Amino acid sequence: MFKRAWRWAVLVAGETVLLVTAVVVSSYIYLGPLAWDALTASSGMLRATLIVFVCQVSLHYSDLYDLGGIADTRDLVTRLLRAIGATSLILGFAYLIFPSWIIERGVFLLSAALAILLVVAWRRAFEVLARRVAPRERLLLVGTGPGAVTLARELFQRRLELGVDIVGFVDPDPARIGTPVINPGVIGTIDDIPALVSRYDVDRVVVSLSDQRGKLPMERLLDVRMRTGVLFDHLASVYEEYTGKIAVENLRPSWLVFSTGFRKTRMLMAAKRAFDVMTALVGLVVSAPLMLAIAAIMKTSSRDPVLYHQERVGLNGRVFTVHKFRTMRQDAEAGTGPVWSRPDDSRVTPLGGLMRKARLDELPQLWNVLRGDMSLVGPRPERPSFVEQLTTSIPFYGQRHVIKPGLTGWAQVRYTYGASVEDAIEKLQYDLYYIKNVSLLFDFVIALETIKTVVLRRGAR
Repeated sequence: MFKRAWRWAVLVAGETVLLVTAVVVSSYIYLGPLAWDALTASSGMLRATLIVFVCQVSLHYSDLYDLGGIADTRDLVTRLLRAIGATSLILGFAYLIFPSWIIERGVFLLSAALAILLVVAWRRAFEVLARRVAPRERLLLVGTGPGAVTLARELFQRRLELGVDIVGFVDPDPARIGTPVINPGVIGTIDDIPALVSRYDVDRVVVSLSDQRGKLPMERLLDVRMRTGVLFDHLASVYEEYTGKIAVENLRPSWLVFSTGFRKTRMLMAAKRAFDVMTALVGLVVSAPLMLAIAAIMKTSSRDPVLYHQERVGLNGRVFTVHKFRTMRQDAEAGTGPVWSRPDDSRVTPLGGLMRKARLDELPQLWNVLRGDMSLVGPRPERPSFVEQLTTSIPFYGQRHVIKPGLTGWAQVRYTYGASVEDAIEKLQYDLYYIKNVSLLFDFVIALETIKTVVLRRGAR
């Protein structure tokens, strides 16, 4: 998750400097010689800091720090305009509450225009620096199976963000040399690995063969390792490192057994539980008026019960009852039995659709968190019938129950809502990554991303 975090830090730090510069220059242009005295005063510093902080938050919520998600300059400018617009609205509300914080209108408008120009120029410069100057890791993929192709595809989509170059693929069959895989293609056989490492200045060899024993020239590879210092690693480890999930395809129990992580100390679990209780208590108190209002609206629009109670599978496979606001008709599964929710599901009521988009239907689950059935952060709890089906069809699916399910989680913020076995596999990969790397800092990051997901209405179902 934190791979190449320095790139993100440099990007954010650079834009912070540019935003401050935009405010200072605009103040000087608009106010003249009085600008410096205005800015150095405590109230002036507060006003400038507020503008920069709100703008940074708006940039984040406009996905401007998701480097792999920005298509082109037009997309960048569109997101910048959206962020500046959000900044204007937020500052407008702040100025209504604290009129003394108001900055001159001309200064703000000029700062906004200058900020857009500076950020666009900085992004283009950062892209050039990231590609040509910043250190990059060159990978050689051994194997051309689905796992290697999936890794290569994800890395190609995020190469600027991660700083990765794939020099090519290695295949045991000499006849496949020159065959395109993604781009580039197969550039050699297993016996060619030592020469390829030298020729392409490889930093890491990623082995993705399903069974390496007896297929790799270990003596020659050991010699290459000792002479050049090039790293040899399993695909599963590299996939986890760069994508924030653990690939379950062709994953062996031995990798899970011998890999680092999966440490749930008593102190960590106690701290996590304390955080859950505190958050649930505050959340229930703060949201109580909202939940009462929702309940009143639901009762006036329908005779169905306000809440629905459903069995879910929790820690160590224990079944518990989850509580949520009802978003479907009471007879939604009368003729079908348990089925996954679908996009534009006809069983969802109009009010239920609105609650799902805003995640308001999840609020009663704070009671489950307070009771200890759930945690604030963890894998999504599933129904027993689905768990039974998925456990038999997906390797390692049962391992997601070694930790409490969560109101939100790594899979929920990284993957859109899905309702199929394929979606369950994708989410399991994120769940396993979370279980392997669980920490309070990770929970805090997920909580922040959850707020962003709710605000942007991603994965609404």
